[in-house]
Amino acid sequence: MSTADTDTMYQEIILDHYRYPHHKGLRDPYDVEVHHTNPTCGDEVTLRVQVLAGLVKDVSYDGQGCSISQASTSVMTDLLIGKPLAQALSTHEAFLALMQSRGTLEPDENVLEDGIAFAGVSKYPARVKCALLGWMAWKDATAQAVAQTKEAS
Repeated sequence: MSTADTDTMYQEIILDHYRYPHHKGLRDPYDVEVHHTNPTCGDEVTLRVQVLAGLVKDVSYDGQGCSISQASTSVMTDLLIGKPLAQALSTHEAFLALMQSRGTLEPDENVLEDGIAFAGVSKYPARVKCALLGWMAWKDATAQAVAQTKEAS
């Protein structure tokens, strides 16, 4: 497959997640809700997480912004819901590494699945914050949920 074909396929994945977002809509029950904004462009996300016995039980969100920020959050929910917390954190680190690579990292499709579609975004520093908005909100909310669990025990 040529680079142009790959880029077109990746654009379609992003647009598909933007038009038909997965897990969008705030759900109960949840442990923590956070609200993150990208001050550069005004994109925003409100995200809820539920972590139960070391498992990412649920991630739901509502937000507005560009196709990259909204599609990235949709992809993230698919990748993290139902996963052991350690695996979810590892996936987060893999996506973060991809976004910080400036296009030099070949993403692992087995780990990132549709997240590989954002490889081209990493070449545009102004758009990296868009792609990371939901991921950073998830990491923030999850850290708070884990801290609450530790305080309760």
